[in-house]
Amino acid sequence: MWFGLGHMFGGGLLGIIFFGLIIYAIFTLINGTRFNENRYNRRNDALEILNEKYARGEISDEEYVRKKAMLLNA
Repeated sequence: MWFGLGHMFGGGLLGIIFFGLIIYAIFTLINGTRFNENRYNRRNDALEILNEKYARGEISDEEYVRKKAMLLNA
């Protein structure tokens, strides 16, 4: 007498929504990890460029220390 609506709250529809949320959570976790890796690599690239500029004498000691601290704290 439920007219084919299945179990409570839509039956199979709730299961599909739940399964979709699990897939979304896994996808978000994977992409979040990639984002953090890219951020780490960009910081290392910037630090390498800073080290090269300092080695070539393009920036002063004070500027090197200040910029390095900014990069490591970011």
